Parts: sequence; structure tokens; C-alpha cells
Amino acid sequence: MAWFLVGIAGLLEIAFAFGMKWSEGFTRLMPSLFTVGTGLASVALLSFALRTLPVGTGYAVWTGIGAAGTAILGIALLGDSASPARVLCIVLILAGVIGLKLVSTH
Repeated sequence: MAWFLVGIAGLLEIAFAFGMKWSEGFTRLMPSLFTVGTGLASVALLSFALRTLPVGTGYAVWTGIGAAGTAILGIALLGDSASPARVLCIVLILAGVIGLKLVSTH
């Protein structure tokens, strides 16, 4: 259950990042409310998951999901660079996240 919560929290972290972009510096009301809501929900779910998961592993997986997911969607939806070096770095992040999950004792 804790890993499920980290996964959902990571997806909310991606939504939070896009909300920040859409809020244009918190100058647009609805995207700003979306940003605050997804950010708070993401942190809340992470905090529940960290009741049973090791903090270093849980936090690293959460940030990895957010970072890699945001970068992938930025490439797919916003035309961000998909240079080979950038894609390699995203793959390394994902490998680290998967590795941390696999070696976790929980």
C-alpha cells in the first residue's frame, strides 16, 4: 500500500510541476489552485507512505517519478529537447528509482 501511495504522490508531483507552468507565476487563479492542491496532496500521500517506508528510499522514488515523468511529458507535450544526452539522463533516473524500489526491504 505504501508503494502505491508513493506512486500516486509521484504522479501528483508531475501534475504539480505542470500546474506551476500553467499558473504563470501564480497569476492565473484556477491553475494556481490546481498547483496548490496537487502539491499538498502529493506531500500528504508521501508523508503517509513514509510511515512504513525508509525515508531516503521513499523520498528518492517520489522525486524520481516527479523528475522523470515531468521531463518525459515535457518532451511529449511541450516540445522540450529530446537530445540523446537528456534521454539518457532520464533513463538513469528511472533506473535509479527502479533499483531503489527493488532493494527496499518493504
